[in-house]
Amino acid sequence: MSDSLYLTSTTIRAGKAVVALGTLEILARQVGRLGVFRPIIAGPGTDDALITLLTDRYQLPVEATHALTYAQAGAFMDESGDARLVAHVMDAFIHAKEQYDFVLVVGSDFTGPSPSTELALNGRLAANMGSPVLAVVNGYELDEASISNAIDSSTGQLSRLGASLLATVVNRVDPDRIDTVRERLAHEPHRAPVYALRDLPVLSALTLEEVADGLGGEVLSGTAESLQREVEDYVAGSGHLQTLLPSLSDGALVITSGDRADIAVGTAASALSRDMPTPSGVVLTCGHRPDPMTRTLLEASGLPVIAVEPDTYRTLHALEGLRGEIRATSRRKIAAALGEFNAGVDVEELSSLIRLSHPEAVTPLMFSFGLLDRARANRQRIVLPEGTDDRILQAAEELVQANVVDIVLLGDPQAIQASAVASGVDLTGMEIIDPVTSPLRQEFASAYADLRAHKGVTLEAAFDTMADVSYFGTMLVHTGRVDGMVSGAAHTTAHTIRPALEIIRTTPEASLVSSSFLMCLPDRVLVFADCAVVPDPTAEQLADIAIGSAETARAFGVDPRVAMLSYSTGASGSGSDVEKVRAATALVAERRPDLPLAGPIQYDAAMDEAVGAAKMPGNAVAGHATVLIFPDLNTGNTTYKAVQRSAPAVAVGPVLQGLRKPVNDLSRGCTVPDIVNTIAITAVQAQQASGS
Repeated sequence: MSDSLYLTSTTIRAGKAVVALGTLEILARQVGRLGVFRPIIAGPGTDDALITLLTDRYQLPVEATHALTYAQAGAFMDESGDARLVAHVMDAFIHAKEQYDFVLVVGSDFTGPSPSTELALNGRLAANMGSPVLAVVNGYELDEASISNAIDSSTGQLSRLGASLLATVVNRVDPDRIDTVRERLAHEPHRAPVYALRDLPVLSALTLEEVADGLGGEVLSGTAESLQREVEDYVAGSGHLQTLLPSLSDGALVITSGDRADIAVGTAASALSRDMPTPSGVVLTCGHRPDPMTRTLLEASGLPVIAVEPDTYRTLHALEGLRGEIRATSRRKIAAALGEFNAGVDVEELSSLIRLSHPEAVTPLMFSFGLLDRARANRQRIVLPEGTDDRILQAAEELVQANVVDIVLLGDPQAIQASAVASGVDLTGMEIIDPVTSPLRQEFASAYADLRAHKGVTLEAAFDTMADVSYFGTMLVHTGRVDGMVSGAAHTTAHTIRPALEIIRTTPEASLVSSSFLMCLPDRVLVFADCAVVPDPTAEQLADIAIGSAETARAFGVDPRVAMLSYSTGASGSGSDVEKVRAATALVAERRPDLPLAGPIQYDAAMDEAVGAAKMPGNAVAGHATVLIFPDLNTGNTTYKAVQRSAPAVAVGPVLQGLRKPVNDLSRGCTVPDIVNTIAITAVQAQQASGS
């Protein structure tokens, strides 16, 4: 079993970053202390775009990440060759290995003084490190025969250098050739598995942020998120506005003189129109800045506007020399890269080739990536009623680009489009439904009126109710048009849960809807319940919460060992509160004798092995609990927030339990990662509900 992997491309611009991201996604699910190391970086100093991308995305340490810059490497080369260079890199690598459980070594970029010899250097380094090699072959503009020859040539050279080849990824294959390339590779003998990935133009496209940086421009309007939009085309605005508008296309960057306010405002208006293309932004040249009133109009559109000093011709020429890359801030590019990697690589096979041991500890990052992987395995369709919220849009785009789920957004399409422009979000691949104008509104109204007839709901009232995004979204779930719903970023918990209780209702075995939080501690995942929904459960309700939480734990890979918490352990205490917990424990034991159970038990006895052995000797849960059931909402909510803020821990949830189909609530202070996790959780719950 290896504790390192050497990732190297065989030529320049093979798209090594895509494979590095996908490989780290595999490693991050299974490795606690994960490090990344580069033998040689471009510099200057310790700057390296790929290291920054990987350490930021996967929350990796930035210490011991490289050995030398290209400038420093030259000093280690002498008449005897690269022996001193290899020795120095090996010293730095050994130091890095001492700090981590597993190290991903990412080879050089073929941009040094002797790119033709870099594959040989990477091969020798991999052989000396004892690291199996994952090779990346550039398939750009190559046909099937040329790709096959490139694989044989590069992998043969690596083998002659003593490197052990783990697998090969052919990247940047023409999408029109990908099927025939994969078919040919599948029927050819190779030393190791070979995978093929398509060339995705979005990955090499410039973002507005890169345009501003590359041109030394001033950003006049646009948010940090909108600056991540990719440039798909260039349009030089030199004629009248009516001449320019037919030339616009989605993703086009308009370059025009700064004194052409008509073109700048017209382009911004196009971005807000439902029937017009959505340009990526505007570059104003010649050092002109728009007047305050024009600038106000541009800022209102949300479209990025950049001002530069050179004229239009020189600006276009400068743009030709810029090349897009995947940065740590490139949400869409990262998601697209991971989506393509997971679609083109047999992740299970590659993981087994790396031969990672099963981790004893589960970090928050491992849990999060494992959750996304489970959701991706059987894609579900999730509706998001808050279609104009920028956090919702960013999370939706990330999940769609990464092929994790399919998304339906609810709301006015024009308002959603405007929010997407301001947030720099590409809505491609998402369905948008306006409940007010949807032909489904009448059907849903009739169904809702039938469901609520006993409450006196008329068809007219039901029709009005179906204009509400929460009710309309819940009906989409109820009728099976989507598999689950996530809401709450802009709505109250009651607004999210009430329609679910009225329409979807609870499962036959559940007496109520409750919630749990998945608490990702630095070395394990625990389940806390109920911390969000039921204020003061009865003994029967507490038992129901415990059983539901145990099933939630099992659904997300946590072996359920249930602790029924109280202020006393065993028979040591008395009083109405502890008696409620004691009665609930008895009910759980009667209904689910298969569940490891302890209660009443104090928190310290549930979590600390020594305390558990002293206070409840012989109980398998004491000191080893994974599902902690609190006696009331006050205790549960206070404890989860205390642990979240002081442990530290990542709290994922609340996860609603007991509904026939999954609906989950967000906090109004949720972040984009919170939303991503909750949508993935909902998808996994939908898989469980359908038995898939």
